Amino acid sequence: MSGILYVIATPIGNLDDVSFRAVETIKNLDVLFCEDTRTTSRLLARHDIKVPLDSYREQAHERKTARLLELLREGRSVGLVSDAGTPAVSDPGGRLVAAVALEAPEARIVPLPGASAVASLVSVCGFGGDGFDFRGFPPHKKGRTAFIARALESEYVTVLYESPHRIHKLLESITAAAPDRRLCIGRELTKIHETIYRGTAEEIRRQLDETSAKGEFAVAIDRKK
Repeated sequence: MSGILYVIATPIGNLDDVSFRAVETIKNLDVLFCEDTRTTSRLLARHDIKVPLDSYREQAHERKTARLLELLREGRSVGLVSDAGTPAVSDPGGRLVAAVALEAPEARIVPLPGASAVASLVSVCGFGGDGFDFRGFPPHKKGRTAFIARALESEYVTVLYESPHRIHKLLESITAAAPDRRLCIGRELTKIHETIYRGTAEEIRRQLDETSAKGEFAVAIDRKK
């Protein structure tokens, strides 16, 4: 008998942004793998869920993968969540899912969709819904210039993530290469300080200076005209 791995999307900020299906599924799991047990515990407490937790960090990939595979081969129901959003999307959980698909093909891998910063930003950016290119986080150093250049040359809207430590650097690079390009940036999406910025990179840089550059950012870059 082979088990089931549920890949479960969790809120990106607002703890009420979790589906009924996700809540009911988590309640019936044998084990829930998560990035940080403290973060996940807050979500579980909010919805009165009690389930055994096991942390998954990329640094312990081999050991945690062995544990997960053992559980699945015992026929257990196991869940995987990230700290926020959908596991395996710009997230180390992708390695765990890949290992299960390769090493335990008899196990079912079931997605439970839900909150996503990418989809949330695309829905409000106003750049058109006929396709977009999601690129994750830009490289910190090597390859960063080429990464941004590809985004600016794309025939599709490009969506990426950026940290508060590098958001100004990103805006400066876009201003230098494409000063008239329209952007839509979401800061702290679904959270109490959620802010949507619209305009060119330079206009948004000034808006950030007047408000705050704290928090996590999702960035939509309009297609090349």
